[in-house]
Amino acid sequence: MQFESADPSVVKSIRQRHLLNEWLRAAGKQRLMPLLRDFHLDRIDDEMVDMMGYDVVGDGDDARFLITHQGARLATTYGNERIDPAERPRFLDEKVGPERYANVVDLYRTCLRHKRPVYSISTVQDADGKEVSYERLLMPFGSGEAVQQIVGSFKSISIEGGFKITNLMGLRPKAEPAILVRAIIDRAFVPAQAGSHSSSEVIELD
Repeated sequence: MQFESADPSVVKSIRQRHLLNEWLRAAGKQRLMPLLRDFHLDRIDDEMVDMMGYDVVGDGDDARFLITHQGARLATTYGNERIDPAERPRFLDEKVGPERYANVVDLYRTCLRHKRPVYSISTVQDADGKEVSYERLLMPFGSGEAVQQIVGSFKSISIEGGFKITNLMGLRPKAEPAILVRAIIDRAFVPAQAGSHSSSEVIELD
């Protein structure tokens, strides 16, 4: 499935829309993308369980993604043991293995290539056969033309109510994910006005 050009309205999750708006605000009108230190969030502790942080090592198709933060809920979703990245640094391809990495690497490379947020929606079934939407937002950070970090937000939701997240996006889920949306947020690229948020704090993904 090809990536489509989209504006921020393509993002369904309210919290992910908030993250995207903050990314736009931090980028401002003069910069291609923000620095990570300029990215501010309120209620950050509520979001960290669903977020990943990466340092970008290398560039182009040879780039690798060193994990600096792994949300606790994501470890369950992918059927992984959560290991503190500070204690055991690992690259994304090492963490998820070659088969799962092949399924997601295009999202990360597209984020690097365009230096714009990338958003996707997949549907998958949980252990009980309930349909679940899995929404992924990747946001690039860096200076000049170089993407230095990527921050990801991952949300699961089902219109059928409660669902099981264990191994939801694992290597052998009940059903293979079906991709519904793959978008580059590069239209209507208008950042929110600086100072439009309140009671925020700097995000630290380490």
